[in-house]
Amino acid sequence: MATIKFNDVGIRAMSACVPSKIVYNKDLGYLIPEEEIEKTISNIGVVERRVVDDDVCASDLCYKAAMKLFEDNQIDPSSIDVLLFMSQTSDYRIPATAPILQHRLGLSVDTLCLDLTLGCSGFVFALSTAYAYASMEGVNRVLLLDGETFSKIVNKRDKVDWPLYGDGATATLVEKGDFGKSTFILRSDGSGKDAVIIRDGMRNRITPESCVEREEEDGNIRTGMEIFMDGMAVFNFAMKRVPKSIKEILETSGMTKDDVDWLVFHQANKFMTDFFIKKLKFDAMKVPYCIQKYGNTSSTSVPLTIVSELHDKLHDGDVVVMSGFGAGLSWGTAVMSMKDCHLSPVIEY
Repeated sequence: MATIKFNDVGIRAMSACVPSKIVYNKDLGYLIPEEEIEKTISNIGVVERRVVDDDVCASDLCYKAAMKLFEDNQIDPSSIDVLLFMSQTSDYRIPATAPILQHRLGLSVDTLCLDLTLGCSGFVFALSTAYAYASMEGVNRVLLLDGETFSKIVNKRDKVDWPLYGDGATATLVEKGDFGKSTFILRSDGSGKDAVIIRDGMRNRITPESCVEREEEDGNIRTGMEIFMDGMAVFNFAMKRVPKSIKEILETSGMTKDDVDWLVFHQANKFMTDFFIKKLKFDAMKVPYCIQKYGNTSSTSVPLTIVSELHDKLHDGDVVVMSGFGAGLSWGTAVMSMKDCHLSPVIEY
């Protein structure tokens, strides 16, 4: 079972960058009947989202977030030993994006660079990878860049996904230091692979037909190169796995709900998160939301929520539980003390 514990490794700083372009869900009358728009917004909790221009990629947002982190924390780029890039929307299939960012950021050619991909649980899994590297002899600093531009892989006539997803990126600096103990619980269930999927690529080879828009059984329009999500399957999976995982990590760490200062969920939709809070009987004032202004930013949503919503609220030593879940199917939960962690204000691209 993937229950992993770390000592004396932690998050030193975090930053975030979002596109300046705002898309409002109240303007989706072409997609959703006018009388249903307010109900849709209320259910999913997404009022507005940030969307990149066509020539902007997730790596561009990550670059800006990383430069902000370096500037605000006086970080010498040459001090980064490992660079991790988490994304479902990398620049290319080949090469990996992490080496491209290494070059753009002016990091040493001695830097270990690695791409990771896992969907909406991705940040928690990638953070455990960053912690693992930072725990090793010879590694002191790991830069984890997490960026998503789902606007590039969601059809604008998809009534399920287009009102939900937004773009954004974050940078997280992980170091050795007096951070105490951290615990990660990481789980996967590949039997649910079809719940969130882009069907055409490798197993289903790309053909001219892959780019043709079609109306599917659910009434939504998309191509084989765009994301499909079975919302009910994801909901049922999350209801079964997520609250249980949070209870498990608290028990494993010898904590209770009262010991937790902040519970940060992947921002899937507001209805789902509200359900988690009620099921766990958790204090809603300790559960920050950013979905209303950024939408579901997939793997980026957990760190983006921390940076945007806890910038002026996080106190030294606050105990934070993070929960990510989604495509795979996969789910990851982490608990840690945020000691001496600097959060930069969110910037725009």
